[in-house]
Amino acid sequence: MPKGYLALVLHAHLPFVRHPEHESFLEERWLYEAVTETYVPLLEVFQKLAADGVSYRLTVSLSPPLVSMLTDGLLQERYARHLEGLLELAEKEEHRTYGGPCHATALLYGRRLRRCRDLYYRYDRNLVRPFKELQDAGCLEIMTCAATHGYLPFMMLRPEAVRAQVETAVETHRQHFGVTPPGIWLPECAYTPGLDEILRQYGLKYFLTDTHGVLYASHRPRYGVFAPIYCPSGVAAFGRDPESSRQVWSMREGYPGDYEYREYYRDIGFDLDYDYVRPYIHPDGFRINTGFKYHRITGRDNFKDYYQPDRAREKAAVHAGNFLFNRQHQVRWLAGFMDRPVLLTAPYDAELFGHWWFEGPRWLDYLIRKLVCDQTEIELITPAAYLERQPLNQMTTPCASSWGNKGYHEVWLCAANDWVYRHLHIAGDRMVEMANERPRASGAVERALNQAGRELLLAQASDWAFIMSTGTMVPYAVRRTKEHLLNFQRLRQEIREDRVDEGHLAYLEGKNNIFPRFDYRCYRSDRAEVRHCRGPR
Repeated sequence: MPKGYLALVLHAHLPFVRHPEHESFLEERWLYEAVTETYVPLLEVFQKLAADGVSYRLTVSLSPPLVSMLTDGLLQERYARHLEGLLELAEKEEHRTYGGPCHATALLYGRRLRRCRDLYYRYDRNLVRPFKELQDAGCLEIMTCAATHGYLPFMMLRPEAVRAQVETAVETHRQHFGVTPPGIWLPECAYTPGLDEILRQYGLKYFLTDTHGVLYASHRPRYGVFAPIYCPSGVAAFGRDPESSRQVWSMREGYPGDYEYREYYRDIGFDLDYDYVRPYIHPDGFRINTGFKYHRITGRDNFKDYYQPDRAREKAAVHAGNFLFNRQHQVRWLAGFMDRPVLLTAPYDAELFGHWWFEGPRWLDYLIRKLVCDQTEIELITPAAYLERQPLNQMTTPCASSWGNKGYHEVWLCAANDWVYRHLHIAGDRMVEMANERPRASGAVERALNQAGRELLLAQASDWAFIMSTGTMVPYAVRRTKEHLLNFQRLRQEIREDRVDEGHLAYLEGKNNIFPRFDYRCYRSDRAEVRHCRGPR
């Protein structure tokens, strides 16, 4: 038996952004950039590890909005066009940089993009399929998240709204991955007591919290965050290890800030002649990132030297070794205080790897190979596998917490966004009323009720409140919140007056088409009893 376990958890999520009414919509690029720079590079790492016979277990959460976008035909087609544009630009860059200090990096980008195209079309443009393959092969444990990444503690005033988020997420996961998800990534790692009971009703075995969520539990955990705790419901909570987190996340201490790594904030979309980059920036003519970046971090001032891929690759290997070295010493020290193997839970946003930290996927590849092939003290494990090996754990109740700034709820409830919640609470009350009043609706009324539920779910996304709080793309976040609430209110009015406008309904069904199998009855007040009787499927 190893002295300790390491549970690496990657949370992959993007808000649902789909605008069929616009040929080219800026915020849709969030998905395109994440596919090119994070999801495909991570899939390449995972598949190569499996092909090389490296026996690894990793945990990945794929949020329902992300899964919905990755399987949407319109967005698949638009990403394919986006990728062809990048490949065209890569070919030009290979010629433009020939003989200069940026040529090796330009060649690197060209190779990566061609591999991305090959993988994308190998799976018929559906990137959920390779993740499912890795799940079925036993390499990945895939978690779910709340349906639209809603901030669940703020919905507990109306538990039916929380159940709708959870039930929709679980059903969506089953549709795409063929199994009930073993656990859930609570949006923003936000927990409040009582939430775990709803998770239990849907067969979810565990969730993650930030460090203090476990350390400040109702009874102090004997093992701190180095073993999970059971809530009174029987659902397990895994607390984040702060040491593992700091070495990757910290702006000052973390690996991504190393001077040899690629500088994210220098891009040819801003650096090169306007006429040259014009076909590859926004159609309205304003400059945006293209993904072609030729400088390294270099230092803390504005001077940026050229990026050298070989030196960055060597540094990623050094940092992987350093991370493992530190975890080994951490485990050795902790083992003297514990009567079981130490568990280090290390959750990260997946988009850190590749998008923000260009070398992140390579670092992860080096780390996994070192963990599996070069030592025996620490074993990679998933939360569900740990619970199978160590089923006896302390019972206590985690405290209310999140992994946002200062550790509680202020990011999602502040002067910039507090106006949202009274509207969300009222809409939630009205949705539950409609579901209770019309449990057997059919035809256009049933469709309208389903679409009203979708609009409410989309308005509840925590991403909009987060964007308002941070001050980036605020008009878009405000617009999205208001549009979904107005759509909901119009549908509700039409349902109450028995005059559903089927033309407008069809428009909304086509535009905001998340969760095609969504059933408004998940908002019924008696749904908890129904689910409890049926049990997890």
